[in-house]
Amino acid sequence: MTTTWGPVLGLLFNALVFGLSWWPLREMQALGLHPLWATAFMYGFACVCITLLRPRTWLSMAQHPTLWWLFLGSGLTNLGFNWAVTLGDVVRVVLLFYTMPAWSVLFAWLLLDERPTRWSLLRLALALCGVALVLKTPEMDWPWPSSAMDYLALLGGASFALNNAMLKKLSYLPEADRMAGMFGGGMALTALAALAGAPSGLIVWPPDFAWWPYALGLAVLLLASNLSLQFGAARLAASTTALVMLSEIVFATLSSVALGASELSTRKLLGGLLIVLAAALAAWPSRDKPD
Repeated sequence: MTTTWGPVLGLLFNALVFGLSWWPLREMQALGLHPLWATAFMYGFACVCITLLRPRTWLSMAQHPTLWWLFLGSGLTNLGFNWAVTLGDVVRVVLLFYTMPAWSVLFAWLLLDERPTRWSLLRLALALCGVALVLKTPEMDWPWPSSAMDYLALLGGASFALNNAMLKKLSYLPEADRMAGMFGGGMALTALAALAGAPSGLIVWPPDFAWWPYALGLAVLLLASNLSLQFGAARLAASTTALVMLSEIVFATLSSVALGASELSTRKLLGGLLIVLAAALAAWPSRDKPD
């Protein structure tokens, strides 16, 4: 029997990198580098590496216009998530980000012509109940986003669903082309947002280069983790990939609580369990049969 330990470890490495990415982003912010600039620099480094190794890859953006949707999804995912984790409670951000199963129902319908089934609507209801529990606090009358952090995390989750739908739709393209779309979007959209916010002072201009070891280290890890994701996802069932990737929530939760960047509560735990359950149920496509 063919072993799956290699692919599973590859996916776990990818989840570990993204689950711990909040820490170097906050360290760079403490040095004066806004997370949007940090993301633009890191993904720019990845784009340079892609250009040096596969310069003709960028032509695929012109040859396959649908890659621009992947470009958009990846860019907004990084803009929303990377900014949100520097603003407040990391666990809250990660849980709101993993509302992806709820958004996936919509994008699968619009982009992949996969009509909602009873099973997918159940996942949607579970995810929305989980979101309501995470958002509701004693001082709020209704479970509604209460800060820029909440909106950015939800934007990241919705964009992540778009990103995943487009990866499925563009599975016929070479991995290098899809990587170019993802890293190109991560660089361009965060850079444009940073440039747009800099004149008003919303986004501070980059300071001196004390932050560069963090940016370079995380950029290398992001490249390695993306390659690990491509390696693992290509060799495992989609259901297995989805389940293993949920470990990102565990890595982010344990690390942020241990380092004092998050606090756990009964409400947040219950909401998180519902969101995780919705994501886990999405890993059983055999149940998703048309009604």
